[in-house]
Amino acid sequence: MSISERYRELVAEVESLRKQMRRDEQSDATERIFRIIDQAAVTLQDQVEVVGEIPRVRIDRDLSPVLLDAHNLFDRARMLLEDDECEQEAAKVWEVQQKLYRLLNDL
Repeated sequence: MSISERYRELVAEVESLRKQMRRDEQSDATERIFRIIDQAAVTLQDQVEVVGEIPRVRIDRDLSPVLLDAHNLFDRARMLLEDDECEQEAAKVWEVQQKLYRLLNDL
C-alpha cells in the first residue's frame, strides 16, 4: 500500500474515531479532549487532497511535520483520557498514534 493510500486510510480512521467518541454517551471524555482530537483531525485533513501529488523525494519533508503535529495532539488527548480514566477511548487513540508513528517511520 502506498504512503498516500495509508495516509488517506488513517484520516478516514481518525474521522470515524471522532464521530464515534462524540456519539458515545457513556464516555467521560471532556470537550477539551474533543477539541484536541478535532484539531489533530483537521491537521491531517489539510493534506489529504494533495498527499498523492507530493513527489516521492519531498514526501518526507512535507508530511513529517504534519504527522508529528497530529501525533503530539493525539498524545495529549490520550494522556487526558487516561487521567479521566477513559481507558477504552485512550486505547483507541493509542492505536491511531501507533499507525501515525509507523507511517512516519516509513517515509
